[in-house]
Amino acid sequence: MQAIDLITKNLEVDSFVTPGEETRSSAFQDEVTQYLERQPLTQHVDVLLTDLNGSFRGKRIPLSALRKLEKGCYFPASVFAMDILGNVVEEAGLGQELGEPDRICLPVPGTLTPSAADPDHIGQLLLTMLDEDGTPFDVEPRNVLNHIWQTLRQRGLFPVVAVELEFYLLDRQRDAEGALQPPCTPGTQDRNTQSQCYSLDNLDHFADVLSDIDRLAHIQGLPADGAVAESSPGQFEINLHHTDNILAACDHALALKRLVRLVAENHDMDATFMAKPYDEYAGSGMHIHVSMLDDNGKNLFSTPEGEDSALMKRALAGMIALMPASMAVLAPNINAFRRFQPGMYVPVQASWGHNNRTVALRVPCSDTKNHRVEYRVAGADANPYLVVAAVLAGVLYGLDNILPLPEPVTGNGLEQEGIPLPIRQSDALYEFEQQGELQKYLGERFSRVYHSCKSDELLQFERRVTETEIDWMLRSA
Repeated sequence: MQAIDLITKNLEVDSFVTPGEETRSSAFQDEVTQYLERQPLTQHVDVLLTDLNGSFRGKRIPLSALRKLEKGCYFPASVFAMDILGNVVEEAGLGQELGEPDRICLPVPGTLTPSAADPDHIGQLLLTMLDEDGTPFDVEPRNVLNHIWQTLRQRGLFPVVAVELEFYLLDRQRDAEGALQPPCTPGTQDRNTQSQCYSLDNLDHFADVLSDIDRLAHIQGLPADGAVAESSPGQFEINLHHTDNILAACDHALALKRLVRLVAENHDMDATFMAKPYDEYAGSGMHIHVSMLDDNGKNLFSTPEGEDSALMKRALAGMIALMPASMAVLAPNINAFRRFQPGMYVPVQASWGHNNRTVALRVPCSDTKNHRVEYRVAGADANPYLVVAAVLAGVLYGLDNILPLPEPVTGNGLEQEGIPLPIRQSDALYEFEQQGELQKYLGERFSRVYHSCKSDELLQFERRVTETEIDWMLRSA
């Protein structure tokens, strides 16, 4: 079983709040009762918060403590000021400067499901943090997205999204040079090192792994399609169904990532959503499909003839305008920017076009009901709440302003001029800091904390002397 990816050495969790009176019947209590009827052998539950990096932080509690969660439990606010290693970034202002304050966290309704770690005996449950005044804590990524979502809903606009995730299965053994390598076909010594996009043989070779992913996704209620073999050895893509519950779409994406890692470990492999694990192979992306409905369920991105509507064009213009600043969220670490290379089907310009995979915003072939935009920039390592928040912030920006929309790209958009995207993390963080409009939608405090954490993380990385530097320069400099 994979070690539970929750607690870090710097995260201490206080005891659960003890109710001062008999717990009243509630929707949460009903959810617990119904869950235990389906999973009567449950012994523990993982309670989870999602940090800036999309990593789960929390603790494993005994079943006897589950019902008490109706009143909430406490976690430090600094859980949302952690770097990728789980260390609190003090410059973000949520740690010692404030006295490491706790905030109350409540269960997210409808998220109690079996854990892929041990579905018979362990459950998992999402939490959400409240600020000291009882409002949603505005640095929590889930709350950042919810604020933007509710802003659209108040205008009578109801987004629909679907998330596509790419990942690699890896051999746990490194190659002779100590580098990552694709896994052998189970039960053999055959190692595929060729690109075979849409290969059914690859699916057959790893059928047991993919079958377990599908089975556990069904147990967890994740609306996942079957896997597709991607362009590189050991790389696969799994799509989640479209939904108008924007938070649930991202909840499911994170649950799927945890599930895939656990299943791979059970098959003596590793799975990674790292954006660029190999020098020579394509990176892994997170593609977001988005459309917009009115309160009658009509697709506002389409005309009756199935063409791009005026509202869709304004949304496209807004997404393009905010895309350079959004790169700090879409590519959240130094490795994420290694995806943006020529020949890797990753856009390096803010562009759009119809039925064209070389652009940042693709309008796929579809009927009127499903007319939509595919946002193709983010890496698989990005936090889905923040990626979708950036996408919808762009939509809002386009609706709130009259912006120019570039002509749609035809042909190879990777070789045409357009609005350049920052392809280094330092440049992306600068764009993020300078773009006040994006910060307005994401929230001022969130933006300050995010920028502080990611700048500190980049600084730590840049201080490291890499093996490549030593190989190249030790004797030649």
